[in-house]
Amino acid sequence: MSLTDTGPAVTVIDEEEAARARRDRINRIAKWTLPSLVMVLTILAWHLYVTLNDIPHYVLPGPVLVAQSIIEDWGLLWPALLITSRLTLLALFFAILGGVLLAVAFTQSKWAEMSFFPYAVILQVTPVIAVAPLLQIYVESAFVAALLCAWIVAFFPILSNTTIGLKSADHNLQDLFTIYGATRWQRLRYLAAPSALPFFLGGLKIAGGLALIGAVVAEFVIGRAGTGLGLASTLLEASYRFNFGRLYGALILISLMGVVIFAATSTISHLALRKWHESALKRD
Repeated sequence: MSLTDTGPAVTVIDEEEAARARRDRINRIAKWTLPSLVMVLTILAWHLYVTLNDIPHYVLPGPVLVAQSIIEDWGLLWPALLITSRLTLLALFFAILGGVLLAVAFTQSKWAEMSFFPYAVILQVTPVIAVAPLLQIYVESAFVAALLCAWIVAFFPILSNTTIGLKSADHNLQDLFTIYGATRWQRLRYLAAPSALPFFLGGLKIAGGLALIGAVVAEFVIGRAGTGLGLASTLLEASYRFNFGRLYGALILISLMGVVIFAATSTISHLALRKWHESALKRD
């Protein structure tokens, strides 16, 4: 066989590459089409069940009625959606700010960690539904009280994950930084922070959903006082009025908010890690 006789090997490689490309293309298509198909089939089954069994709308409204309610009540639902979104995003922002700063303080000072970490745990394990009425008493603004409730729920995952990440830097690299006489700031910036980034982003995905849950719970509790907060209060009011189309519409919007938050945080995580971290690297 001559040195230039490589035809069969090249053909095999080309076939493998083509098969891999087909699999990747199918996976990309299935990633979106399969969930969409499940959603369409679920809505269709819901519609058929309500229609064929003549279910009263006050027991289970059909998807058509829910869609009509969302359209007709959009003038009411849209401002409520903005309030809940603002509350959730502000709670998440302050959870990130407070969680990261406190995590840095914990890793820089053992005394700080021993002094304050137990109280962070207490905040995490105390049911927010029990805290909300107290905040409503002591905080004048209903929005600020709800914001504090949502922050309490979202704060701990950021703090815990970031603290673990800052402590997870490779010990060999830590020794190397010691040999070269690196300062605390240099260790934090060039070693601890990159090590903590995947942990922080994992906590961010958890905290995003928890911020929304905290906001909704706070609106349920505080909204009973007639403050008119957000989607949860709208949902509660609709249940009192037996307006089940509006109730389901508000519930769907809350769920969509959660999906959007998770998708946004997942995208941020992927973009930040895709070029260097094992969890996001694409395998052939």
